[in-house]
Amino acid sequence: MTEAWEASVEAKIQDAVQRGEFDDLPGMGKPIPGRGAPYDEAWWIKSFLEREALPSDLLLPTSLQLRRRVEQVPDEVRDLPTEQAVRDFVGQLNRQIVAWLRFPDDGPRVAVRPVNTEDVVRRWRAEHTPPRFPTPTTDRAAAVAAPRRPRRTWWRPWRRLPR
Repeated sequence: MTEAWEASVEAKIQDAVQRGEFDDLPGMGKPIPGRGAPYDEAWWIKSFLEREALPSDLLLPTSLQLRRRVEQVPDEVRDLPTEQAVRDFVGQLNRQIVAWLRFPDDGPRVAVRPVNTEDVVRRWRAEHTPPRFPTPTTDRAAAVAAPRRPRRTWWRPWRRLPR
């Protein structure tokens, strides 16, 4: 019975080939990706991460993910608009760290401490302080110290010369 089934499948494939249904398939004439490379047990997950454009950090254990996020805090808070947004971001990260410290998973034991919110806010403030404008008293002093240029009147350039 299996031979009859295989024969009918082969007949249908041959009919599709004659009709040209396999002519313009994507990847036709291109080499098979990974052909000739050594066998990798995690090939499917690596190809999934590449195809979906996901970061490879997702494969790390929780302790290493948290450690990496702690290192990236200055870069992540740099573009936040307000001090409260910075505090909220650091607070959420600290809650995740405390939750992991209470119930660690089976990953490597990496020292991860909560982030000091005040230090992060202080650094954020230093980067986001508006430029100081000179006070009016310094403006007056600078104006007095600067040499004055003679003022030209509007009619001088058009004045006729005597003949």
